[in-house]
Parts: sequence; structure tokens; C-alpha cells
Amino acid sequence: MEPTYWQLQKFDQPLFPDIIWSRPEHKSSAGKLLIIGGNLYAFSAPAEAFAEAGKAGAGTIRAVLPDATKKIVGRMIEHIEYAPSTPSGSFSQKALAELLDLASWSDGTLLAGDIGRNSETAIVLEKFITKYNGRLTITKDAANYAISVPEIIHQREQTLLVISFAQLQQFTANLKFDKPFTFDMTLLKLVETLREFSLTTKNIIMVKHLNQIHCAYNGQVISTKLSYDTDIWRVKTATHASVWWMQNPTKPLQAIATSLVKIKI
Repeated sequence: MEPTYWQLQKFDQPLFPDIIWSRPEHKSSAGKLLIIGGNLYAFSAPAEAFAEAGKAGAGTIRAVLPDATKKIVGRMIEHIEYAPSTPSGSFSQKALAELLDLASWSDGTLLAGDIGRNSETAIVLEKFITKYNGRLTITKDAANYAISVPEIIHQREQTLLVISFAQLQQFTANLKFDKPFTFDMTLLKLVETLREFSLTTKNIIMVKHLNQIHCAYNGQVISTKLSYDTDIWRVKTATHASVWWMQNPTKPLQAIATSLVKIKI
């Protein structure tokens, strides 16, 4: 018998069809998404997120990259903004005010990744996460920054972490959570441990393991079986989840889980 706190969702059968039927019909009411990411040497994550946000049905989409990418990116992404960068091509501390201003415009912000490894950028992201109060989704290497200083993130409300299993292990270890996540744990043990961890944090956790994507929040877990296995899932999943969440702000777990049914991961 399955625990009452756990729900299983098939990849082609939503548990919450009302979430689908209640989606905004007009672009003007479909929400404003801000995508942050990229550095001089990599910007595929924000570019992919921008494309997927359109497919997911976001009303208005804006992306912000370090200004060091301007000559390379050019007109590749519409509605793109640029913020000050470090000499190495990542976001500099001077970018913080602009990032916060753009985020205040949005209904949700996605830290999409390809941030790069830079100590100054780490400070920028830490300050951004601390000062920004809106709906925030974090994935890929942007999540590494948050996980490394878990005290700034795990009690932050309106926060979705779309992370790998290894990142989940690191996050819970940094928080000194007393039950380990191991690659050989059974599905039932994984769900039980996810539930217990979700009761210690205000974050929504989305993690892929055992060919399922598990969404955990406030003691509830929804697992969606994938149609096939893949390691390339986080940016696409995080983007669709961000859009569905901002369109259903009062039902975050249901909206995020439903977003998985409407895309092929």
C-alpha cells in the first residue's frame, strides 16, 4: 500500500487536470518570466530556457546575460538584456541592481545556469537570492552556488530547486540532514526520505532518480514516471515548471507536477 503522502503520476495522465483547463487563454494574462544565466563561454542554458518558455505558454519572456556575451549572442535571443560582467565574462557585482530591477518586473525568475565559476558571481547570486522575494527557480550550476551556502536558500519561500540526485546529496549533507540519499536506495525509501527532508525546508524540490521525476514540498511527494530515461532534462523541466507555477501561484506542487505531463522530457 502506497503512503498517503505519495502520489504517482503517469507521463501521459495528469493527476490534476483542472490545472490544465484553468490555464490563461490570453498571452497578456499568461505571466512574465525572467531568465538569468550565461557567461562568455557558455550560454546554451538561458537560450534553451527562452525557447522552452515560449513552448510552455509564458506571456512575456525576457532574458538577461552578462554584457561580455553581447558580441557573440547578438540577436540570437529576442528581448535580451545585458548586465555588467567581470573580466572573465560572468555577472559582476555591478549587475545586482539591474538583476533585482528586472526580477521585480517579473512574475517569476529562473536562474537557468551556465553561470560559470567565479567568486564575484557567487557573491552576486547570494545577494540576489537573499534580496529577491518573488518566485524563484534554480537549476544546473546556479543551484551549485545556492547549495554551497544552504543557509540562504533552504528557508526561502517560493523557491523551486530543479537538481540532480548528486546535487540533492550535497544539499542535504551541507544542511546536516540526518538521513542520507544513496543511489542504491529503493523507490519507497527515496520517497520516504524526500518527504522527511521536505518537512525541514521551505523549498520545493524536483529531482530525477530511478527513471522518475520526484516533486517534494511540505511533506507531500508526487512522482512522475518518464516515457524514457535521459540525463538532459533540467533546463527544459525547470522552465516549464516555472511557467506553470507562475500561472498557478496558489497550487505550486500541483502546477509543477502537471507541467511534466505536458512536455516530453
